[in-house]
Amino acid sequence: MSSLKWWENAVIYQIYPRSFQDSNDDGIGDLKGITSRLNYLSELGVDAIWISPFFKSPQKDFGYDVSDYYNINPEYGTLEDFELLINKAHNLTLKVMLDIVPAHCSSEHPWFVESRSSTTNPKSDWFHWAEPQEDGSAPTNWLSFFGGQAWTWEPRRQQYYLHNFLPEQPNLNYANPAVLEEFNQIAKFWFDRGVDGFRLDAVHTINADAFPYKDNPANPKFKLGPLPQDQQPFFRQLHDAAQLNQPAIQDFCASYRRIADSYENDRFLMGEVDGDNDSAVFMSETFTKPGRLHATYNFDLLEWGGLTVKEIKEAILKSAKVFNGTGRLSFAFSNHDVPRVATRQLKALNVNPKDSDKMQLLLLKLQISLIGSTCIYQGEELGLEDVSDIPKEKMQDPWGIEFAPTFLGRDTCRTPMVWNKNLPNGGFSKANTTWLPISDKHLQRAAIDSALDPNSIYNDLAKFLKWRKKQSAMTEANYILNIAGDDTEISFDRESDDQTLHCNFNFKTLTASFEEI
Repeated sequence: MSSLKWWENAVIYQIYPRSFQDSNDDGIGDLKGITSRLNYLSELGVDAIWISPFFKSPQKDFGYDVSDYYNINPEYGTLEDFELLINKAHNLTLKVMLDIVPAHCSSEHPWFVESRSSTTNPKSDWFHWAEPQEDGSAPTNWLSFFGGQAWTWEPRRQQYYLHNFLPEQPNLNYANPAVLEEFNQIAKFWFDRGVDGFRLDAVHTINADAFPYKDNPANPKFKLGPLPQDQQPFFRQLHDAAQLNQPAIQDFCASYRRIADSYENDRFLMGEVDGDNDSAVFMSETFTKPGRLHATYNFDLLEWGGLTVKEIKEAILKSAKVFNGTGRLSFAFSNHDVPRVATRQLKALNVNPKDSDKMQLLLLKLQISLIGSTCIYQGEELGLEDVSDIPKEKMQDPWGIEFAPTFLGRDTCRTPMVWNKNLPNGGFSKANTTWLPISDKHLQRAAIDSALDPNSIYNDLAKFLKWRKKQSAMTEANYILNIAGDDTEISFDRESDDQTLHCNFNFKTLTASFEEI
């Protein structure tokens, strides 16, 4: 039996609920839909599912703007639907992780509605309110990830409030102990319902330090680049000194860890964190010190423009230098915020489009062979490409709507899953219109059809995951040694007490090999 806890080497499948499976034919995926497809995931061989937010929300940022952390958005179902989902998942030995958004909530949350109403109400200091400067301008030069100032004027209070993302996502004030206690109760509410872990969204953007607020300094390493990110004023600043990664965030991490540890069956906390320039690994180390989060979600392989073989190897080396021998990192090549691997990495690795499937399978095997856990975004097991032909009038992502056609936003990786190519809407929904259009080019890679095809990526991956579970070097230890390679190859050894496995990933032939030595 492995001495590792389940999360230390888990393969976690990320579900974007709006686009996974629609059960009531309204064109939007839901919890009952997810439940109906759990067998598909169990047969693939993943260990856990991570479901992006399904809490009550006005959906300004599609669930990452929560208006009730204790309830479920009606589009997705009910608490009873969730109970059926988690019971079935556990019967299939699948762990269930939820996506908790601790740093900010929706501007429609009753907490903020009350807070903005006056300077004297009971929730008046649950958010970050600040006086204008003498000339009426914002308190600091802080900028939002989505562009523009991170401060918005509220006439009712005659003050500015802070939002690191959309104005509809005000940042909570963790300098107030009542806010932390409320989120402690949220954790207990879902743990009590059997949830196995949380992916903590943008936990590095929690604002917890008290006044005074300080300006961000300029980023001396900034270089002008293409959309979506490099050209933004946000990246012209350094944020770790003031706006982000504030030391007091660790009070939140420690509190959540105490709660997780009070439950049986190894409840898991995985934080999404980042940092300035080359500080991301340092921040991951900080967030996973003893008594804090169990692991962090690693951004190093998620570069929007893709990574060369050399850059992938450098990311592995950098992570192994700090985390070798531990399960404190979770690797991912894709998620709901970046273009899909089959599109993003094709150019970066100079791969012929006809070999896209080979590249996708190679990268999946690579990330799953690294130390720690790994996250696979829905559809990557099918080799799905990004969808770049969504008409602007059908786009949903405010980021893409703002910049199309130069930049198409995140809708391109969020289109609905297709299950059977011969069914209406590929089996996703019987609705006349789905929330995002179904991609015709995805129909030839429909999930159930692929599961029945012995030559599909799905089945190759399923075979690999089944084989991996029998390799003690990958399941009983988190040691990665002798990382090597050139511009066309990456190799390393995985080692346990009774096995050393030489892993080789050839980007010229797009093949992976594993040899016991």
